[in-house]
Amino acid sequence: MAAVVLLSGGLDSVTTLFVAKAEGHEIYCISFDYGQRHRFELQCATEQARRAGALEHHTVKIDPVLFQDRSSHSATALIAGGAAVPENRSELLTGAAEKQIPVTYVPARNLLFLAYALSFAESRSAGYLYIGANALDYSGYPDCRPAFLQSFETTANLGTKAGIEGQGFSLKAPLVDDTKADIIRRGLKLGVDYSMTSSCYQPSDKGRPCGRCDSCLLREKGFAEVGVEDPLLLKDLA
Repeated sequence: MAAVVLLSGGLDSVTTLFVAKAEGHEIYCISFDYGQRHRFELQCATEQARRAGALEHHTVKIDPVLFQDRSSHSATALIAGGAAVPENRSELLTGAAEKQIPVTYVPARNLLFLAYALSFAESRSAGYLYIGANALDYSGYPDCRPAFLQSFETTANLGTKAGIEGQGFSLKAPLVDDTKADIIRRGLKLGVDYSMTSSCYQPSDKGRPCGRCDSCLLREKGFAEVGVEDPLLLKDLA
């Protein structure tokens, strides 16, 4: 049966894309342009969808004002003009930051994205939704946790024609309990080209990562634990 993959262009979502492909699904991809600082990831999403042989890939544009508290700029650091992106948080790598919801949290982002993906899936008779959510490295995000994902699957089957008529939907988060190193190992076995992924919250226009944000630190740690160089850093991104 067909599957819709939420594809940001980051390391986790691209790995998830190729997991879905390896599991034998016909693939539809959906990405989101919501005014994120790291819009370079959308170029990666387009290329990876092509490489995976997706039947369709759509990028949905969402007005970033929906995610921004204009009075304090405190809602999210991922939107241009918002709060500063945290840098060099060593406590992130030791687990000390686990229980904090970071300023890079985007209000109910995965809930909104999954709702779009569900509508897309029902229109294409796709019974599976794949999301690259990870509750281990990103446990500060409430919309990446298994309890939320399980709840959404229930809602999807209660609130759709397909669900009521018995066809139903299955929400897959194959990386939810993996470390970043586990994810990279899995992706390498599937032939994922990580040079065409972007994890940085504030990359250059050509995709050069800052090397200081939370996502960069976790990605660096993952590749170090696997014992391979990050191919993104081997590219000429000047």
